[in-house]
This record gives sequence, structure tokens and C-alpha cells, in this order.
Amino acid sequence: MDFGLQGKTAFISGSTGGIGYAIASALAGEGVQVIVNGRDDARVDAAVERLEREHPGSTARGLVADFGDAGGVAELLDALDALGEIDILVNNVGLFGLAPFESVDDDEWARYFDVNVMSGVRLSRRLLGRMVERGWGRIIFISSESGVNVPADMVHYGVTKAAMLALGNGLAKHTRGTAVTVNTVLGGPTYSDGVAATVETIAEAQSLSADSMKQAIIAQNQTTLLQRFITPAEIANLVVYLASPLASATNGAAIRADGGVLTGML
Repeated sequence: MDFGLQGKTAFISGSTGGIGYAIASALAGEGVQVIVNGRDDARVDAAVERLEREHPGSTARGLVADFGDAGGVAELLDALDALGEIDILVNNVGLFGLAPFESVDDDEWARYFDVNVMSGVRLSRRLLGRMVERGWGRIIFISSESGVNVPADMVHYGVTKAAMLALGNGLAKHTRGTAVTVNTVLGGPTYSDGVAATVETIAEAQSLSADSMKQAIIAQNQTTLLQRFITPAEIANLVVYLASPLASATNGAAIRADGGVLTGML
């Protein structure tokens, strides 16, 4: 299927690995010029090289920025301006972690909001108006089913993912009558780099293999219809569709790629 994305330019925050990299790779495979982002030069350079190796003839670039550093974000926004028009913005960067509610202090709450929510605010604020002026564009937030069904051991994470849903819905109302759309992907339990590291740490502490721990975690999740972890590529497939002209009638929506974890009809 031709998704009609040849020649578009996309910026994907937090894209040197995991879901972000999978999205960058999937878009590059459709002829999109991708700009990847990470916190250090080595990982960004490695991601660019890997993309160009996996997709010969593609053009990939990288921008280094830590979304927990306001100064670094300001520099990134200026660098994006210098690179020209961005057709597709994927707000993927985010912090993730298990923690008892009582142990998460104000500074940690602020850090999660700054990275998980304000990153999307700052990028969208810079790019949305320009998309509307040009008459075409896509903004996609990578949220989580945890933003709808907030886990007791990740309240801080779930609250920021719920805020992403609200942000995407509100921004979509600024696109009325244009060919610009803003949508949010609700991912489910995905075996991203961060999740893999967490699983491996827990498995080591319990003297289990990572595969055994993966199976045990999924077995405890009684609502997943997929009965396995989602792969980053499966999230990326939905993002490619939402980024394409084929998804022109989908706007202000929260689209699930959750493996059936959310059991309600809506």
C-alpha cells in the first residue's frame, strides 16, 4: 500500500531506540525524511547510521536534546527551524517507571510532567501553527492505556499519559477546516527498550530468565487479548497510517494499539 508520504519530513522525539526508533524506521521506509532525537551524540549518530543502513537511499538526520533541560529544548526548537518545514511531529519521548505513590516527591512529579507532557506542548506550540498555515500536517502523541486505566504502581506515569490525551484532543480543535490532524496512540504493554531493561532487572532479582519473567507478567494481566507483549513495530504501523493522507478523517482521536488491554467498548 502506498501511504502517500514520499518526500515528507518528520521529527520524532525520543527516537534512538524502542518505539521511537521503530516509528522513525517505519516512516523512513515510506520515503519520509526523518529527524531522530536522543540525549547524547553517540546514540543519535548510531540511530542515524542504522536508519540509513536499513533504508538505503533514505535521508536521516539527528538532533541531540534532553527534554528535561529547558535550555536544551530551546536550542532544539531553534535547530528545527533551521532544518525547514516539519510535516509530521511524533511526540514520543517519555519517562517510565514503577514507584509507590507515597515515594514520588514533588520534584519527580515535576520531572515527569516536564518530559512527558511539556515536551509535546513545546514542540506542538512551535510547529502546529505553521502546519495550519501551510494547509497540511500531522501531530501524533504516543500515550498509553495507562492514561485511561492508571496503574496503582505508576500513578505519576499514568497521570502524565492522561494529560497527553487531553493535550492532543485540545490541539485538534485548532485544526478545524484544515488538512492538519492531531491524534493520540494508546499503546499497551510494549516490549520497548525501557520495558526490557525493567523486566531484566526484575528477572535477575528473582533469579529468573527474562523470557520467564515476560511470560509471568503477561499471565498476571488478565485483560490482554493479545496474550503477549506488543512489539514496537506494531505501534509504528499505526503511526504510519495516522501520519498519512489516508487518515484524513481521523482527528482529535485516541486510537488503541493496546492488545485488547482496555476492555470497554469506547
